[in-house]
Amino acid sequence: MSAMDKMRNKAEELKGAAKERMGDRTDNEQMRGEGASEQMRAKAKQAGSNVKDAGRNARETFDR
Repeated sequence: MSAMDKMRNKAEELKGAAKERMGDRTDNEQMRGEGASEQMRAKAKQAGSNVKDAGRNARETFDR
């Protein structure tokens, strides 16, 4: 995974966190839910990318 993809995922996660906090402060349940959803989606993308990277690294280790 490229560094740019990692930065995009982190930015999406931070945006979701900000939206969730804003929902908390304004007592807006929909905004709170959207923020939590955005955070989880970004974390899932990052986790999938980490698994993919780990598989690639393991394959490279055995190819040597």
